[in-house]
Amino acid sequence: MPTPVKQILVVGPSWVGDMVMAQSLFITLQQTYPNAAIDVLAPAWSEPILNRMPEVRSAITQPVGHGEFGLLARYRLGKQLRQRCYDRAIVIPRSFKSALVPFFARIPTRIGYKGEMRFGLINQMRELDKSVLTQTVQRFVALGLPQDAPLPPAIPEPKLTVDNENQQRVLQKLGLTLDRPAVGLMPGAEYGPAKRWPEAHFAGVADYLVEQGYQVWLLGSEKDRAAAEAIQRTSKHPLINLCGKTSLQDVVDLMAAMRLAVTNDSGLMHIAAAVGVPLVAIYGSSTPAYTPPLTQRAAVLYQGLSCSPCFERVCPLGHTQCLTSITVDKVIKAVQDMSSAKAIIT
Repeated sequence: MPTPVKQILVVGPSWVGDMVMAQSLFITLQQTYPNAAIDVLAPAWSEPILNRMPEVRSAITQPVGHGEFGLLARYRLGKQLRQRCYDRAIVIPRSFKSALVPFFARIPTRIGYKGEMRFGLINQMRELDKSVLTQTVQRFVALGLPQDAPLPPAIPEPKLTVDNENQQRVLQKLGLTLDRPAVGLMPGAEYGPAKRWPEAHFAGVADYLVEQGYQVWLLGSEKDRAAAEAIQRTSKHPLINLCGKTSLQDVVDLMAAMRLAVTNDSGLMHIAAAVGVPLVAIYGSSTPAYTPPLTQRAAVLYQGLSCSPCFERVCPLGHTQCLTSITVDKVIKAVQDMSSAKAIIT
């Protein structure tokens, strides 16, 4: 009889959207091993997101920054984690260094895909068949299933917990009211400009929304402030720029108060999907076949040009037609359909 699994350590991804999608793995693990506690080793910024996942017992902060090797720091953390007596580790990233902490923690079963030379660090190596596991989230979930499980796996949708008390505090702190329904525009994409719909296009959608009686919130990090300010300058109506004014946990709660979101393929898109906000998702250099919003309440706009998807940060052809050819009218039509509770894929 197999030994019961009581403690699982997951080495999580490094992007906001990927961390939200990883909740599908955590849900799968909870369903497969209902008595197991799940901890996640991840960058410090991800703790507010992981705290909104009821499947996760605790977030453990990575001891080094993104891209750093930090062998000694990883060894010290691994040695410290030995006392937790994990039964297994699941290593989502495919890098050599990501497998070090579970190895140093002496976790007996260490599962991950074949990647950089890490034989021995990973002792249950999985082959990644990209023709079967075509989506990022499928690759995450498959690691939580037995090696002989049928693929591709069923995908449970991420569902982040909303803190209604914090929502009210944030609304008050930012001077926001819900006397008019709010729509969020998310013009950023950390990956690069080849995933960012033009600011003038966002302004056109904002004008339509305001004229229909909505208030428009511009959401993003401090890095997105300039784009949001450009949208404000181009728009004919006052818009509320919240970029750089909210923490990640505050964004979760604010999104839950919105009627709709219009967003690039970004981490905020995945957060909006995980709090159940109907959304219009705009894809440029990426593709919804690879990283779709994990919700039934989404309209996806993707041109599928001959050069798409290139997955480049900056358009290698210099024209970004995959984005510019998605017109304001197309997005407005998708907004209208979503407002009528019609989820479409274009």
